[in-house]
Amino acid sequence: MSTKSKTFTSPSRIVLILPCCIGDVILATATLKALRRGYPDAHITWAVGSWSRGAIEKHDLLDAVLDTGPSALPVKSASGFLRFVRQLGAGNFDMAVSLVRSPLMSLAMLLSGIPLRAGLDSGGRGFGYQIRAKIDPDQVRHEAEIYLDVTRALGLDTTDCYVNVPVNAENRDTVRDLLAARGFHSSYLVMNPAGGRNPGMVMDSKRWPFENFASLANRLSAKIGVHHAVLVAGPGDESLISAVQSRLQMPSTAFVGELSFGQIAALANMAQVYIGNDTGLTHLAAAAGAKTAMILGPSDPARYAPFTPDSIALWKPAAIQQRGVAAGTPQDWDWSRDGISVDEAEDKILNFLNRETH
Repeated sequence: MSTKSKTFTSPSRIVLILPCCIGDVILATATLKALRRGYPDAHITWAVGSWSRGAIEKHDLLDAVLDTGPSALPVKSASGFLRFVRQLGAGNFDMAVSLVRSPLMSLAMLLSGIPLRAGLDSGGRGFGYQIRAKIDPDQVRHEAEIYLDVTRALGLDTTDCYVNVPVNAENRDTVRDLLAARGFHSSYLVMNPAGGRNPGMVMDSKRWPFENFASLANRLSAKIGVHHAVLVAGPGDESLISAVQSRLQMPSTAFVGELSFGQIAALANMAQVYIGNDTGLTHLAAAAGAKTAMILGPSDPARYAPFTPDSIALWKPAAIQQRGVAAGTPQDWDWSRDGISVDEAEDKILNFLNRETH
């Protein structure tokens, strides 16, 4: 738009809307950065689900969070829809920035009473917004770039807007103390062999075989000078973590559902490298500034790779769903046939780390 109203250029209260899930929420921190840079004096609230809230609620670019509840899309049920509209109305927001591709969310925005509404418009679903970032679902683009299209439609600068999560001194100290209590005082790598599960999706096929993680760590140990492996995962992944640990040839420890998001960010930031599947915690590690290697299989790095300059996507080109993980898993996906091998992953990580040190 060539002509901008005062409301358009100077909102005082902004709500950024993306409830789910952790990986998507982390990718949207690039949009948060663009909003904060464009509107430095505005009060910015993030409408986020309880599943993902902890990943961003203490973000230094954010003023508040609005908890939308446990569901992936709070407007999907009639009661949730009405509750969310009331939440928005009670916030006295003068601008809404929606990163949700849903006609129900668009309708909720329309009924919210928020004067200025900007959002994604995929296939006409953005009818509730005055400022629409039109996207083509068949065009393969990174999710973070798609989210940033909304800020571009608002006329904001998105230069160098990468994912970002602050790492504070308190969490660093806590992690150091936890590791020291387990006898870990030297360099370490972090691995997350889990992921692929959230309130909106269960996709275990995104998990690289656990024995591959162990083999890769054993190979990297001497070559990059790490003496310990630290494994992280969520509740319910205990058996998976034990299976990896039993195959490791170096001392290891695990935190399964024990650390806060802020502590995981600090753990990753202080590691020599973080290796994980295409999952929310891997995006969190990258956003925290960790040297991050993400292993992708039935998900496309062109859409879902870590969105930072200090990361690498490990992927073997394969036939996958054109519209991303929302379209489901290829029925005949086979990691041994279709996925990246341990040999290839090792070579790429070594080249990546060597490049980063020169």
